[in-house]
Amino acid sequence: MSGILDGKRILITGVLMESSIAFHAAKLAQEQGAEVILTAWPRPSLTERVAKKLPKPVKVIELDVTNQEHLDRLEGLVRDELGGLDGVVHSIGFAPQDALGGNFLNTPFESVATAMHVSAFSLKSLTMACKPLFPAEGAAVVGLTFDAQFAWPQYDWMGPAKAALEATSRYLARDLGKENVRCNLISAGPLGSMAAKSIPGFSDLADTWNHRSMLEWDMTDPEPTGRGVVALLSDWFPKTTGEIIHVDGGLHAMGA
Repeated sequence: MSGILDGKRILITGVLMESSIAFHAAKLAQEQGAEVILTAWPRPSLTERVAKKLPKPVKVIELDVTNQEHLDRLEGLVRDELGGLDGVVHSIGFAPQDALGGNFLNTPFESVATAMHVSAFSLKSLTMACKPLFPAEGAAVVGLTFDAQFAWPQYDWMGPAKAALEATSRYLARDLGKENVRCNLISAGPLGSMAAKSIPGFSDLADTWNHRSMLEWDMTDPEPTGRGVVALLSDWFPKTTGEIIHVDGGLHAMGA
């Protein structure tokens, strides 16, 4: 039985732990027939160790998305390995500690700038670095957000950074649509990933899902989110772009 990603070549960022959404996206992509290549920063050895738990061996490329030299060399490294790319997964987010945990009003611009560069602008940087690898028939870019419609406790400057990510995806969708490059985001509910663990008081934020999610939400299960990523990478969403698909148990649609 063929998979929905048969013959696809996919680059995936952000595989840091087995609990990472990106790990589950990579695992499901392989199971659905894709060839996968991973990027890692700042510790490629960590990603290489976790990647051994994937169904098939993968190459790991060192990539700091804020380093133009790393971005410039990415095309050649990926072309040598896969020949081209049909999809890219952006699973990258970072804010310095003084930009999180209730310090919103006192965060210096330098820390805000770092959060914006790594978490939002990098979607454009990564996409453009990969664009020469896309075939004429187009490709899919999928990123991960945490619903930026709201001000969340403890999330602070990652909120505006995710809002910038969401806007960046829409503008990429606009400018790359003529080349049949689709750009979409998955808005995931809270999960016990490394990104979550870096946010002080994250458990208080996540507790909202215990009381208000329409569907039962399991913070320890990234697979539903990974499935959403794989679906958007596939040909089953051929005319969907500039979209944000919520995989959050329905909480985004709840009022009081």
